[in-house]
Amino acid sequence: MPKVEVIPQKRPPRGLRPLLRAKLAKLMEELGYAQHAVTVILCSDRRIRELKRRYWGEDAPTDVLSFPTFEPGDPFIPPHLGDIWISLDTAQRQAREAGHTLEDEVLVLAAHALWHLLGHDHASEEAWQGFRRVQERILTL
Repeated sequence: MPKVEVIPQKRPPRGLRPLLRAKLAKLMEELGYAQHAVTVILCSDRRIRELKRRYWGEDAPTDVLSFPTFEPGDPFIPPHLGDIWISLDTAQRQAREAGHTLEDEVLVLAAHALWHLLGHDHASEEAWQGFRRVQERILTL
């Protein structure tokens, strides 16, 4: 079973951490990464803004950032795929705007970031299809 560690830097709603661990682990298993691990850090807009400024040069908060531990195409995929940072502040706003729960929004963001960790990007409409598939799938697991 994949290992999903969830670290709350900002207090999440009760039940979010075990839900996120379970569903992201199931998704990783379905995708063929049962022997791998990821770390998910739940944070504030302030913290994710600092990270985005430092690593992307953009001074604005965002919903999710992913930091892979390997380069796509590398023949060796390490046991730990990388870190996923999710802003609970932005996720809450997006959930309200979309009319669904914070839990669903966080799951979608985690699936999106996992797909990035696995080497995918969304530079084209065709590339977005994979993101949409994993984002929809995590909600049905």
